[in-house]
Amino acid sequence: MLVPRHIQDLQPYVAGKTISEVVAVYRPARISKLASNENRLGCSEKALQAAQATFPVMMNYPDPAALALRKELARLYEVELGNVIAGSGSEGIMSLITRTFFLDHEEALTASATFIGFIVLANSRGVRLRQIPLTPDYRFDLDAIADAIREETKIIYLANPNNPTGTTFTAAEFERFMGRVPERVLVILDEAYVEFAGDAPDFPDSMRYRLDNVITLRTFSKAYGLAGFRIGYGFAHEALVGNLMKVKLPFEPSAPAQAAGLAALADTEFLDRTKRMVADGRERLYSIFDDLRVPYVRSWANSVMMVMPSEADALDCAQFLLEDGVIVRRLPAFGIPNGIRVTVGLPDEMDHFEERLRRWCR
Repeated sequence: MLVPRHIQDLQPYVAGKTISEVVAVYRPARISKLASNENRLGCSEKALQAAQATFPVMMNYPDPAALALRKELARLYEVELGNVIAGSGSEGIMSLITRTFFLDHEEALTASATFIGFIVLANSRGVRLRQIPLTPDYRFDLDAIADAIREETKIIYLANPNNPTGTTFTAAEFERFMGRVPERVLVILDEAYVEFAGDAPDFPDSMRYRLDNVITLRTFSKAYGLAGFRIGYGFAHEALVGNLMKVKLPFEPSAPAQAAGLAALADTEFLDRTKRMVADGRERLYSIFDDLRVPYVRSWANSVMMVMPSEADALDCAQFLLEDGVIVRRLPAFGIPNGIRVTVGLPDEMDHFEERLRRWCR
């Protein structure tokens, strides 16, 4: 058979609808793209200028080791250069991890409703993937995941805050969990939304722990607004990073991405503006949902999940919003068929969303 069965059966990642797709079908008067957890402020002007400065030398390959970016990350987080890896988004590093460490008979563990990217990557590798239900309040059930570890378990994927629910687990929960994880098991701790979780009670910032079997993943796609550049980074024991570097494509991330990421780290003013916008936007969404009596889950990410009475209600609501140009993310592929994720937007986008949702709720 030319194509392996696990690839034939693979359900690919399906991104949220693009602006051009919505315009082509519905031709709305305006668009509010609140589906993809992008930074609706845009990105740092300093990052754009740094990327543009690389254009005259586009005939040259980028630094294969991303040394300047990795050195700055090592300095900021007080680790050694050998503990840092950069890739094409945090998902690019996730792909490296699945290619580097899995053996065919091994398996992965994660939650029943979390980032689709890891689920696709594990399935594309052909290893078994077991998904443990979330708690009733849509949080990772770390005790149940620990209970599920067995001899074949190689990698456990955790997202904190979780996508799409926006929920977190606490330091006490994480420490109890890691006390039960064998050293032979790798834990991917995906902190793509960590910049928005600073006020979460007892949040276990993974960089405080320095655990040898934990690989921290972070990204420039969310808070830094560089999703289009595909630039992410990770921290791990030097032996893990060293082996990942063997498997990594030699010239990623691209030169503009490396330059933009390095400049973005220095623009703390833009990052602070983003965090204020997201915190204010979440509170506004809570107020809208409370007023309309729409159930939702409080979030520590840059989005809030509505929980509709049924999958049919979620489909109808999302379609009603879409026809007027409000793009939100339905969540059946994430394992929550009655969920709708709404990204925090700019004030006019939030106005647009609120006006349309109020009409649907009448």
